[in-house]
Amino acid sequence: MVAAAVIGAAVVGSVVSSEAQKNAASSAASSQTAASQRAIAAQQSAMGDLKEQLAPYSAAGLQGLRGQQDLLGLGAPGAQTEAIQKISQGEQFKSMAKEGENAILQNASATGGLRGGNTQGALAQFRPQLLSQLIDQQYNRLGGLTSIGQNAAAGVGNAGISTGQGIGANLNNMGAAQAGQALAYGKADAQMWGGVSGSVGQLAGMGAFGKF
Repeated sequence: MVAAAVIGAAVVGSVVSSEAQKNAASSAASSQTAASQRAIAAQQSAMGDLKEQLAPYSAAGLQGLRGQQDLLGLGAPGAQTEAIQKISQGEQFKSMAKEGENAILQNASATGGLRGGNTQGALAQFRPQLLSQLIDQQYNRLGGLTSIGQNAAAGVGNAGISTGQGIGANLNNMGAAQAGQALAYGKADAQMWGGVSGSVGQLAGMGAFGKF
């Protein structure tokens, strides 16, 4: 009976040890899962902040691209005419046209060619040339906005790739933690039943069951 009690205690010990191993494995897996979840949340939050910060630059880039398309005649119907009219009717064009024409007339007056054909030709060509120059200038300025938007979009894209990789790594860590927990459970159960089986074998070898 004493031997049976000792072996019985060993069985109980195996069970208690198994539960302790399971609890430890569960605690470790929970900690790893929680850490990975916090890391994923931090990565998603950082990605959201980056998108918000770069949104104005992306919007400006889109406006720049649309402006370039309008000047090239690639936008909506009538958009090219409207874009050019904004330049030709703008204060910059009016001011530069007035100053340029005055300079031509003053030069012609000083040289005595005020009514000459060269003067009239210069006046006729001046405004179209000025408009063409300002259109090119506007296109290049819009190109600067387009580049800003392109860089912002690339920054968000690269950050998205990095965030996706980081989240993937943390999900793998969570999966590994859960798999480790399952393996630890299996090992603990195997050890427990091995201990129980050994104890029962010892009892049987001692004829304990026959005595009962």
